[in-house]
Amino acid sequence: MSAIEEVRQAAAILVDHFGAGRVQQYFECFSADADFIFYTHNEHLTSRVAYEELWKSWEAEIDFKVLSCTSSDQQIRLVGPTAAVFTHNVSTTVSTNEGSDVVLERETIVFEFINGSWIAVHEHLSPMPANS
Repeated sequence: MSAIEEVRQAAAILVDHFGAGRVQQYFECFSADADFIFYTHNEHLTSRVAYEELWKSWEAEIDFKVLSCTSSDQQIRLVGPTAAVFTHNVSTTVSTNEGSDVVLERETIVFEFINGSWIAVHEHLSPMPANS
């Protein structure tokens, strides 16, 4: 399997866990020192634990759940032999104590080849532009 196919597979697994609400398995797709930038949160999260804590606060405060996630327009760019940039559009259905909503976003995930597998080390979410 080529490196691009391996990254595509790692990204598919990550998105599948996220979309199916398998929270623990989703977080396991990220390195412990991964960082996260979300347009919906004012703080740059500098570890997986920080993101896990934020997620738990969403669950406790607003009964947050991911119901589904669809990925489209996937692009992968290798950066040397050990890094890859994965970009895509995501349509995510979420549920909170206010009901369900579909959120349209663009996402970048940086993967690093560590100990024989591709693991996510950075995630950045942006809102989908209104004209898309």
